[in-house]
Amino acid sequence: MINDLKKFLNEEQDPKAVEKILEKITGLLTANEAVEYIAVQKKPVVNFSPDCIALTNKRIIFCKPKNFGLSMNFQDYNWKDVADCHLKEEILGATFTMRTVMNLRNFMDYLPKSQARKLYQFAQSKEEEMREYRREKDLENKRAAAGGGIIVNNTPLHSNENLQQEDPFAVLLKLKNLLENGILSQEEFEQKKNEILSRV
Repeated sequence: MINDLKKFLNEEQDPKAVEKILEKITGLLTANEAVEYIAVQKKPVVNFSPDCIALTNKRIIFCKPKNFGLSMNFQDYNWKDVADCHLKEEILGATFTMRTVMNLRNFMDYLPKSQARKLYQFAQSKEEEMREYRREKDLENKRAAAGGGIIVNNTPLHSNENLQQEDPFAVLLKLKNLLENGILSQEEFEQKKNEILSRV
């Protein structure tokens, strides 16, 4: 257990708080989920059960102890639902704020600046990943809505039988529409256009 803890104590986190949180979070992890980082709140007053933020490869988990640390309130957000994260450094630590795509917000203040920076750094790389994921999903949805069976990337638009039966001019119009909406690249458009024209 001590070896597991060491990787979470690089920015002077409270070892007892990290051990307690890690114990509780480990029981919440899903398949192929791993804790990547833990930040521990450090208020200027004595706090025996500080709040923590745990980052996994799948979620942000806000951990807020209740009843003098005897129970715990967990609020988690999947990375794919996180729109953005912000960091505000102040005299006594920093505040880490998170906003979801549905505009839900959560934050934690009094985080040591070095830990807050690590949270922010990790969150930024996840945000980039998720922006790309959402962009691809959006493109897939547009393709599905626009295409009536049209598939790109070296796969025929329809089966060859359908292409020969369907009016080539109508298929070219569909392709042009996909190109104008950014669903097909110019290269894909040219390739499909030449395929259709070669059959005319």
